[in-house]
Amino acid sequence: MFRKRDTLKQHLHRIELGEEVLERENTTLIRIAGLCGILVPIVAFTSILLAINFYPQFSWVENALSDLGIVTGITAFLFNYGLIISGILGLVFSVGLLLFLGKKLENRIGACFFALACLSLISIGFFPENVKPTHYLVSVAFFALLPISMFVLSFA
Repeated sequence: MFRKRDTLKQHLHRIELGEEVLERENTTLIRIAGLCGILVPIVAFTSILLAINFYPQFSWVENALSDLGIVTGITAFLFNYGLIISGILGLVFSVGLLLFLGKKLENRIGACFFALACLSLISIGFFPENVKPTHYLVSVAFFALLPISMFVLSFA
């Protein structure tokens, strides 16, 4: 805010300092988002593989991965919460993408599609296979939105 006693030079200097602080905060957020982006596949694949490990009856030929979300015991817990945590990490990453990629429309569209895919992934964890038809709808949304977001972001 411009104060009466400030000269224009002092006011502009204060604006520059504010922009510097904002830029520093954005850089920190982008770094945190980048770390979240690295953690997404690690958390997702680890939780899925652990869930498979704790359910020896699982068969890649006979079962869908979603079957792991309704098995009693630790299997469903690992699977569902792994997807939820991965989706939350992905949402943070999508915010970082928005900040990092700038204001081009196609970049924003790609980041928004990725955020929607992450919301769908969270929903898969919240609505396991026995919650019909919600689980089916959010699963289809995830598997449709993720490749669309990757395709759009490949032009960023």
